[in-house]
Amino acid sequence: MAKILTARQAVDTYFYDGATVTFGGFANGLMHPEEIMVALEEAARSSGHPRGLRVVYASGQGDSGERGLNHLAVDGMCTTVIGGHWGLAPKLGGLAAENKLAAYNLPQGVISGLFREIAAKRPGVITHVGLDTVVDPRLEGGKMNRAAHEAGDMVKLIELEGEEKLFYPAFPIDIAVIRATYADERGNCTFEREGVYAEALAQAQAAHNSGGRVIVQVEKVVSYGCLDARLIRLPGIYVDALVVARPENHMQTFGTQYDPAFSGEIRTPLNALSPLPMGTRKIIARRAAMELTPCAVTNLGIGMPEGVASVAAEEGLESMVLTTEVGAVGGVPAGGMDFGAATNVDCILEQPVQFDFYDGGGLDTAFLGLAQMDGDGDGNVNVSKFGPKIAGCGGFINITQNAKKVVYCGTFTAGGLEVSAADGTLKLLREGKVKKLVRQVEQVTFAGRYAIKHNQPVLYITERAVFVLTPEGVALKEVAPGVDIQRDILDQMEFTPVITDVTTMDSRIFREERMGLAQQNPGSSGTTQEQEVKQCLFGK
Repeated sequence: MAKILTARQAVDTYFYDGATVTFGGFANGLMHPEEIMVALEEAARSSGHPRGLRVVYASGQGDSGERGLNHLAVDGMCTTVIGGHWGLAPKLGGLAAENKLAAYNLPQGVISGLFREIAAKRPGVITHVGLDTVVDPRLEGGKMNRAAHEAGDMVKLIELEGEEKLFYPAFPIDIAVIRATYADERGNCTFEREGVYAEALAQAQAAHNSGGRVIVQVEKVVSYGCLDARLIRLPGIYVDALVVARPENHMQTFGTQYDPAFSGEIRTPLNALSPLPMGTRKIIARRAAMELTPCAVTNLGIGMPEGVASVAAEEGLESMVLTTEVGAVGGVPAGGMDFGAATNVDCILEQPVQFDFYDGGGLDTAFLGLAQMDGDGDGNVNVSKFGPKIAGCGGFINITQNAKKVVYCGTFTAGGLEVSAADGTLKLLREGKVKKLVRQVEQVTFAGRYAIKHNQPVLYITERAVFVLTPEGVALKEVAPGVDIQRDILDQMEFTPVITDVTTMDSRIFREERMGLAQQNPGSSGTTQEQEVKQCLFGK
């Protein structure tokens, strides 16, 4: 039977110096045990313990301020941090930048799968994911600072049946700190009010089978027998302690206390969702939405790509199967501080299962952010590190290396860019100070040559131009109406693209009214989107 403890009691009872700890959750607080994280920081600051922790997590949980993994930013608490994403925990990233801990960045999907390998006592994860990118030992091996380079390797390059693979070795987990909705007195836990399930089950199994301890934060503990067995997703045999959280530390996301539409308990009319205001984000999202096809399985990344879901809803493109890497299938993925959740989902999968599907090529199209893109590297993209700042790759590498088609979305320049759109044309009011299309990216999160080798279609969409990856290099294919190619495009890049057959971007993108994408003629098929949807769903 699981012990029922306060958060501080759980920390004092189970945490010890030098332990390997995993924390659950995704991005902006989804399934994240904030109550326990608060107590952990308090203990470290008041008593100086625990110290020397080795921390591993798949998705970086945080609010870009104080919550989530930012609670780990206490000098000496962590000596090593192995994470999929760092961007939402700038305080922890700050310690990494100062070399106060060894910082590693591995693909989110690899880490989520690694928990299952640890649970089964298998050697680790062997995969193609990460080849030719920052996690490849021939480049950086996932080491994000000097301290990590001094600490040693986390990834090995191997050959298996004549093919190059990456091997991510397994290691024991001493403590798993995760979250659920309700628990009974025996520790059986449900996830019914959660927006995602993340990898909580795999983390619990990994810790339990490593001889470690599992601490679960819950909303409420009820009597044994009260819970519907069909809703129990974490059995009590894995659970050592339960912590009942205060409501403010058990929000569904860091942006929303609780929305039953996120957990699939109700469905919300799509016309209740607010459309994006006209601006760079909507312009880019509209052009990207033109790449959506009926019934295609699609992933939308964090940041700029989030707008694609909003445009799809506004345009009535409801047949696209939008998914998130953390496990949502169907519905409309949420953005901002709710990113990771989705409204009107068809189902919610565990994150390792979703990444199995992604890594095997199940994604038809992926829309990802564009922070830096280069010419010398033949279309490489960087979203993971900028100077000393660690953002991390998250699920970016898993997704971009395996989707059948990749569409990058981002502004042409950064740092003060201002535009206006009216009457079907684009006006550049103020140019950004920072060029994003550079000769060579700071870090390779996506390798253009890997994509070319595997015949993967790749587009780069900005507010003023669209590029495509070709065997000859990055090619300029579309230019916004009202934009001068030399002044507004070539002069704002650090490399010269291939220029052939350049066309004008659709003027509807730059008008206030809806584009009418659901009714448009997609071209050679001679059918409208609505007709294609019927063919896709009903075979007629």
